[in-house]
Amino acid sequence: MRRLLNVRPDGGARLLLGLAPLIAIVLIYLLASTARHAANPSDKLLPTLAAMAEQMRIMAFQVDPQTGAIPLWQDTAASLRRLGLGLSIATATTLILGLLIGLLPLVRATLGPLISAIAVIPPIAVLPILFITFGLGETAKVVLIVVGVTPFMVRDLASHIGAIPEEQIVKAQTLGASTWQIALRVALPQAMPRLLECLRLSLGPAWVFLISAEAIASDVGLGYRIFLVRRYLAMDIILPYVAWTALLAVSFDMLLLTLSRRAYPWAHGRRAP
Repeated sequence: MRRLLNVRPDGGARLLLGLAPLIAIVLIYLLASTARHAANPSDKLLPTLAAMAEQMRIMAFQVDPQTGAIPLWQDTAASLRRLGLGLSIATATTLILGLLIGLLPLVRATLGPLISAIAVIPPIAVLPILFITFGLGETAKVVLIVVGVTPFMVRDLASHIGAIPEEQIVKAQTLGASTWQIALRVALPQAMPRLLECLRLSLGPAWVFLISAEAIASDVGLGYRIFLVRRYLAMDIILPYVAWTALLAVSFDMLLLTLSRRAYPWAHGRRAP
């Protein structure tokens, strides 16, 4: 008897199954929007696709006379610059601290409790402190991303390195490897696919912290634009901006997954997402 557990869709079936929920959401939205506009043609809660397309045409192709730039691309560039810088710093910090804490008991005993304590602090709660300390410029927004995702990434990577079989460490030492060589030749190759996985899982929280910071104190960015137009109930701009942000996030996630699979195919089993 063939069990449901063993049914594995092929490439085409997986694509269709993945698209089915998205198509269902779009159809439900179209039905709800049509019904609301039939009852009230000036309804703003569920704008029509035509209204959203027109607003995005303006945001994506017309220059704002006040700034001299095209809003959508200006906001996207600003947000991606902040996100990229924050995640780059977080990833580099995670790799260094994860290796040290995972391999060296002295470092684990010293920094482990500190990292655990920082990890339970809600990053949004320290946002006012960051604005007071670093001002309302770019630094505070980048630091919020770093503070928000780094502790979790470090704990996960250090735990993964700490779970490396003891036999590998003992064999390397028996062959005369130093601590530095063990870190580079034993721990680092096994840490890299996990680091990419940590980065993938941190993309969502990083976007949340970025949008929150931009909404509170910024004059450009995706979060800034969304919260700027909310006062006008401009759902025909908010919804496309949210969809664009989601598309960017999904694209980055797929890029990281593809990079991990190609660079470290041995780390991905049949059940890898």
